[in-house]
Amino acid sequence: MQSIALLGGGPAALFMYKRIIEAKLSSYKIHIFEKHEKLGAGFPYSRYGASKEHITNVSSNEIPTIKTSVKEWIAKAPKTLLKEFDMEKISLNEYKVLPRLLFGEYLAAQFNLLQQEAKENGIQTVVHLKTEVVNVVDDENAEKVKVILKSGEKLSFDKAIICTGHSFPKKKENKVHGWFDSPYPPEKLDLQVNFEVAIRGSSLTAIDAVRTLARANGKFTHGADGIYTYHLRKKSKGFRMKIFSLGGLLPGVRIHLENTRPDPSHLLSEDEIKIIKNQNQGFIPLDFVYDQNFRKILQEKQPYIYKESDGMTLEEFMQFMMDNRRKTDPFKLFQEEYEEAEQSIETQESIVWKETLADLSYVINYSIKHFSAEDMLRYKRSLSPLISLIIAFIPQSSAREILALHHAGILNLVDVDMDSIVKPSDNEGCIYIYRDKKNRKKKERFKMFIDALGQKPFYFKKLPFKGLKNTHTLSPAYLNFSDQENAIKEFEKGNKDVHRDISGVYLLHLPGISINDYFQPLNHYGVANKRLYVMAVPYISGLNPDYSGLDFCEVASEKILDSMTEPHHINS
Repeated sequence: MQSIALLGGGPAALFMYKRIIEAKLSSYKIHIFEKHEKLGAGFPYSRYGASKEHITNVSSNEIPTIKTSVKEWIAKAPKTLLKEFDMEKISLNEYKVLPRLLFGEYLAAQFNLLQQEAKENGIQTVVHLKTEVVNVVDDENAEKVKVILKSGEKLSFDKAIICTGHSFPKKKENKVHGWFDSPYPPEKLDLQVNFEVAIRGSSLTAIDAVRTLARANGKFTHGADGIYTYHLRKKSKGFRMKIFSLGGLLPGVRIHLENTRPDPSHLLSEDEIKIIKNQNQGFIPLDFVYDQNFRKILQEKQPYIYKESDGMTLEEFMQFMMDNRRKTDPFKLFQEEYEEAEQSIETQESIVWKETLADLSYVINYSIKHFSAEDMLRYKRSLSPLISLIIAFIPQSSAREILALHHAGILNLVDVDMDSIVKPSDNEGCIYIYRDKKNRKKKERFKMFIDALGQKPFYFKKLPFKGLKNTHTLSPAYLNFSDQENAIKEFEKGNKDVHRDISGVYLLHLPGISINDYFQPLNHYGVANKRLYVMAVPYISGLNPDYSGLDFCEVASEKILDSMTEPHHINS
């Protein structure tokens, strides 16, 4: 009997547990450790990361199959639960999005069904709720992974999969009045205020903050035309929100997707990776992935955009697309894209270039660890900014609220550059220092500041579980340069991520740890660990940048199971 520990009981653990049960691995005894009170919901779909006003940005037909579909579950869900979320009179279709907390209940129910199936198949499961893991130690001699609990108890396992999810450490929060290091848990932002609030970032995290604060200080109404109107409470007459956005743009709006989920067949196989790397100095070229998974698809499905990109480098085309977006006022552009997205959903027709960009991001996510450092820098500087905007896919109701708040004069956006600074004020809140579009230096004070940049990656030194770092089980993520001259130029330009190792070779250091294609951590010698797997999103984002969502959980869990059942993948 082999023992396996799933550290964390959210969506990542749910999909990993599902894979083990589907494979009927009755030779494993599974222990699941969850620091909160239930399995399945994790952070984003529990009260720790959502309130009633927060909704998913994917519809039920875009969710990977677990045990039962969302529609099937809703049909049998308790009426009291549906009433709590105003869902009892709603006819659910596959294109509808759900409140995140209700979706968390669905995931918890799926975990329960999987536990029943595990029992029927003779797979032993031990669930440890309200149990916090404080350290993990890899004992190479004993070939065991030791898990140390907050209670002081120590347990040993043959294998461990780190499935801990989002993490938002507090740095200045509770030390500086009016300063919030994140909008989570949302209940802390349920505040009635009579002044302007600064929000850093314009991602889905920022939208969460906006929705919570808006309800705390007013209400939305909408007529038969579906147009939302925001009404400010008298006691909050001074309430305003100002979003500080790098690039000055709002995220994309959810559209109809022709392929409801990313197609795994688009990912490069192990053999394809070897062939491409052998032909390209040991790297997968970014241009190869871009041509295969973006330009060729556009050539077939949206030729007029393909023609616009003809003759342009990746950088030139991405800049062209960004410049086109910046020509229009951000809220006017947002209104236009909202209307375009509404039509896309109504007619069930995809916006091809946006869906293709999302698919490109999906493919890059699993091949980027084979890029050269030069291509990683190109990706970060040119491709990532557009991808992060377009595939955010905020739900329609969030878009309607954003527009209503702006029309009411409550919400505005400020375009800031990389040199902008936000720091605590002496008394409360923050001081925001930035340059406006006319390059004039601005300095604004706010009584309240919310950092809404989203999940930040953890650099190696900041990783928890010191037992793994001290034994050199893990190593910092990095990529090699294809040409050391390029590395020297980056170093001389002041790129702080370019380091020189003891042998004199320059490397590009990245957030998080080194992992292989099967999510096994690599040590300092590049050797994969036989006992450990890491799905924890903040720890692997350097070599797995687009790591959010259930699609990631589905693909990563499949690769991990493949490694567990196919010994030839070890050390690959």
